[in-house]
Amino acid sequence: MVKGTSRRVIVVDSPDPKLFEQAIFIVKNEAFTKGVTSQQVLGEACRIAQGYAARQRLPFWKRIPRWGLIAAALLLAGIAAGVLLWLL
Repeated sequence: MVKGTSRRVIVVDSPDPKLFEQAIFIVKNEAFTKGVTSQQVLGEACRIAQGYAARQRLPFWKRIPRWGLIAAALLLAGIAAGVLLWLL
């Protein structure tokens, strides 16, 4: 639900049409009062859309955060140690 009488919206065409057609950004009203130009806002919207598309092209295991991989490795090491102790 959009409240208020008007909103500033940026529509960015997709950098990868296989994923989505357009990205729609609703700009905060305060964005332009802080000395930010409309070109800077548009550039940031394009950068975000391109970054999202680039991340979605990565294989699943490369999208997992590094801390997640470390936690999984520690969990598997603990399980392996437990199994070895149980076998002894």
